[in-house]
Amino acid sequence: MSALSPDGSARTVPAPPPSPGASRPTSMRRVAVASCVGTTIEYYDFFIYGTAAALVFPTVFFPALGSTAGTVASFATFAVAFVARPLGAVVFGHFGDRLGRKGTLVTTLLMMGLATVAIGLLPTAGAIGVLAPVLLIALRFVQGLAVGGEWAGANLLTAEYAPPGKRGFYAVFPQLGPAFAFALSSATFLVSDLVLGTTDDAFLTYGWRVPFLASGLMVVVGLYIRLNIDETPAFKAEQRRAGTAPVARRSPFADVIRTQPREILLSAGLMGVLFGFFYMGTAYLTAYGTAPDGAALDRQYVLSVGIGAALVLGLATLAGGVLSDRVGRRPVIIASGVAALVWSLALFPVLDTDAPVAFAIGLTVTLAIFGFAFGPVGAYLPELFETRFRYTGAGAGYNLGGVVGGAVPPLLAPGLAAAYGSIAIGVMLAVLALVSIGCTAALRGRRRMDAAPVAA
Repeated sequence: MSALSPDGSARTVPAPPPSPGASRPTSMRRVAVASCVGTTIEYYDFFIYGTAAALVFPTVFFPALGSTAGTVASFATFAVAFVARPLGAVVFGHFGDRLGRKGTLVTTLLMMGLATVAIGLLPTAGAIGVLAPVLLIALRFVQGLAVGGEWAGANLLTAEYAPPGKRGFYAVFPQLGPAFAFALSSATFLVSDLVLGTTDDAFLTYGWRVPFLASGLMVVVGLYIRLNIDETPAFKAEQRRAGTAPVARRSPFADVIRTQPREILLSAGLMGVLFGFFYMGTAYLTAYGTAPDGAALDRQYVLSVGIGAALVLGLATLAGGVLSDRVGRRPVIIASGVAALVWSLALFPVLDTDAPVAFAIGLTVTLAIFGFAFGPVGAYLPELFETRFRYTGAGAGYNLGGVVGGAVPPLLAPGLAAAYGSIAIGVMLAVLALVSIGCTAALRGRRRMDAAPVAA
């Protein structure tokens, strides 16, 4: 097996004999499944909020504000989670780098599941007044903390286990979680709508709660899977290399800020347009497509298109990750950034035709461009940071990008569209694309991460 010498270089040492009764070593297949299932559940919980923020929350929690102001307020609560995400990355990154990836990921999954079920049980503004949106914001903040700690840990499971030549491929598995989650989110809302018919009263009263409550069952499955994997070889090697009790070591956050602040900031810039495209697609475009003053499309049609677009997203994510093993991470991400720059300026002229097929094209292409870059990001960001603070560094860069691209664009989009027309939203996304291209070009290449081979 491989280990790290005190100077950080790799050396080969004999593998210790298995102890009697030892558990079977974790295989790459098990790691891939665990990371994919876990992120699917986490992002399902995260995305059903976005769908509900578009379709339900303006009426249920902000009825006194009217249509436009209610939508802005609803997406403001959606944005709260993105403010919490960097904090979650720091807090859970600290424990993930000090105590281990596995236990931290179990904690984030539990937090996300409990907060999501609680939202499904939350009384409306009509029942408890202003306390309803206050509780909604608090639970959304908890969701943000959990997902802020989730992404880096789930990707480290695969990136630190995977052989170097296939890291892009294996790191795709947690990256597929958002695609599966968006499909599940759209599907559960669609089923609720179909079962209840087209009656808005039934859907707005209790139908929207079904996807949130169903999350509880999914969390049980995810916990079982995550509890049956081992800690990553790279983390174990780092523990052996440090050789001291965790409490005697420097804080991972202080260490990464002191050592690699450039990588954190450039990673955030890289991620800006990816978050912008994804959350504009999964949240804002859902509201845009169903709005009476927009395309006014049927809710069931919009949700059905979301399922199809999510499948395309999964294929694009897989393609981007696999290609990155062949041509490199940065060329794939930069190519996606160039495509995003062009499509940003074309998206809303296409959507403004108000044709159902135009909405389908707009959503599908937006998510495909995002997915092509998102695939290699799962391997690329962890490769930028040293093992001792990799969880914290990768998570901080990723989630700071979420504030720039995931919180701000959906929040500003309604006002920009009202004041300057929808093309202003496209210009905003184009600026994010330019920033992403520049930041990606400024980042350097890969870091050696493998500490021990694992079975395929």
